[in-house]
Amino acid sequence: MRKDYNLEKRKYIIGGFAFVIVVIFLIRLFNLQINDDRYKSYADNNAFLKKTIYPSRGLMYDRNGELIVYNQPAYDVMMIPREVQAFDTLDFCKTINITPEQLRQRFADMRDPRQNPGYSSYTPQKLITHLSAQDYGRLQEKLYRYPGFYIQKRILRQYNHSTAANVLGNIREVSPQDIERDPYYQRGDYCGDLGVEKSYDEYLRGVKGVEILIRDANGRIQGRYADGARDVAPVSGRNLKLSLDYELQQYAESLMVNKIGAVVAIEPETGEILCMVSSPTYDPMRLVGRQRGEQYKQLRNDELKPLFDRSLMGAYPPGSTFKPGQGLILLEEDIVNLQTVYPCHGGFISGGLKVGCHGHGSPIPLKPALQTSCNAYFCWGLKTMLDNRRSKYGSAANAFEVWKNHLVSLGYGYKLGVDLPGEGRGFIPNAKFYNKIYGEGRWSANTIISVAIGQGEILATPLQICNLGVSIANRGWFITPHVVKEIEDTVLPEQYTTKRYPTIEKRHFEDVAEGMRMAVTGGTCRLANLPDIEVCGKTGTAQNPHGKDHSAFLGFAPYRDPKIVVCAYVENAGFGATFGVPIGSLIIEKYLKREIAPERKYLEQRMLESNTIIYSGVKKH
Repeated sequence: MRKDYNLEKRKYIIGGFAFVIVVIFLIRLFNLQINDDRYKSYADNNAFLKKTIYPSRGLMYDRNGELIVYNQPAYDVMMIPREVQAFDTLDFCKTINITPEQLRQRFADMRDPRQNPGYSSYTPQKLITHLSAQDYGRLQEKLYRYPGFYIQKRILRQYNHSTAANVLGNIREVSPQDIERDPYYQRGDYCGDLGVEKSYDEYLRGVKGVEILIRDANGRIQGRYADGARDVAPVSGRNLKLSLDYELQQYAESLMVNKIGAVVAIEPETGEILCMVSSPTYDPMRLVGRQRGEQYKQLRNDELKPLFDRSLMGAYPPGSTFKPGQGLILLEEDIVNLQTVYPCHGGFISGGLKVGCHGHGSPIPLKPALQTSCNAYFCWGLKTMLDNRRSKYGSAANAFEVWKNHLVSLGYGYKLGVDLPGEGRGFIPNAKFYNKIYGEGRWSANTIISVAIGQGEILATPLQICNLGVSIANRGWFITPHVVKEIEDTVLPEQYTTKRYPTIEKRHFEDVAEGMRMAVTGGTCRLANLPDIEVCGKTGTAQNPHGKDHSAFLGFAPYRDPKIVVCAYVENAGFGATFGVPIGSLIIEKYLKREIAPERKYLEQRMLESNTIIYSGVKKH
């Protein structure tokens, strides 16, 4: 009988298929039992309930040790859907003070993959957030009636004062993007949102703990697994000491009521922010608890934009507060010296172009130009720098780049790096910007002359304007501004302790500081003159194409040993001396003396009672 080789081959093929199938099954079993922990999790969920224990969030204190932000307990109703049995819904709703319709809607939202991605009936789901203390007490007594439900303890923020909302920030429930970005977070967790809460969230949030409870065959909790030996205790978040002087912060906010604008005050030696006001502001308690979403929506839709932090996001024309920086550049580049004078016959007049100015002596050198805030002097200075064809720069474009780079070194045009989210960069144009507009070689100083006095395309944040004052007060250096003074058991990041040096020689800062002192003793800042404090200042009246001019002030004190630098910027408020100077000088006096002298109480009262929102064109709420 002939051997059938085809049958022989088929035997090997069938055997090979069987072997492959066995290998596939073995690999699958290995993955299920070793690599894939889902089924282990399902089994563990039948035997154990792992409850997250949320740590206490770090507290916040002001620079003097006063408690500002602390925690209060909050309670969420959690449920594991597959363990929920039939229960009295009417009694349940009455206990936690909601309607049956609201309960049904919450069940539907929980199962909606768009609103609750990753939903699983095996894992804890959040049903109700932020129970009141009364609702919590009632539910705790009846919880045995509702299998599958339990209470999760959390924390909410509480504030001792209704101030500094933009600086402090708030906390909110994490988004899917937050979870994807940081594995620490799980659905239902809370993270910092805006302000210090956001930028220092990693320090404030602490480390979560776990409590493991054991179940019986019916899913009922029988106690702690291994008497708690396998539990993991939470680690509290680190406390922060802020650089804010809360008394000064409250005072500055009171002066800015019914005004749109910002105030920034910095301790020059350390770069620590003493107060940072954005006006209008809001009570931080509005963004706490179950009504947070509705309150946030109201604030977001408010025409006055209280959520917009004007102190570090607002881009404003700095106006004449820019002139001290301009003076530093002209001295550094040898465009002028202290004897150089320029004419001012009612302003700067060149080639049919005129930039107006107010009455004062002419011709005039640098220090009196700062004293009187002479527009013509600084326009002529920039024109000399850009249009002198025999200069070392070779072209107006090259000279302008040198000018721009000096300003950047002084803190303009880019983010300073403050330890708060959302900082704006302002705007300092470069030569390429004007080449694009006018064509290469087709523009000169006359074309862009308004930038010499902080107008035109120049934009700066109040924080940047204040930081220029810090460089002058320190006579040639600054530390990156910051609002956190100390982190518990942690060293501050290096950038908040390291000096930064502009590209201007130290000796020039003394000359500009003297000019600012003259502005207070006999110039445009006379309202800032205090009998026993040597104040240096510079007014700013920034032209506003959309309405009344903006009022600004930059100042520091004392002259020889500066302890505070202030920038006050009030939108649609007219001359710098009308609102900027009074507000700035009152803040200086309040910080250094802790009270306002009786003879200046009239000025304080006028600032407290005045309303400039009426000039802004925005409806007052």
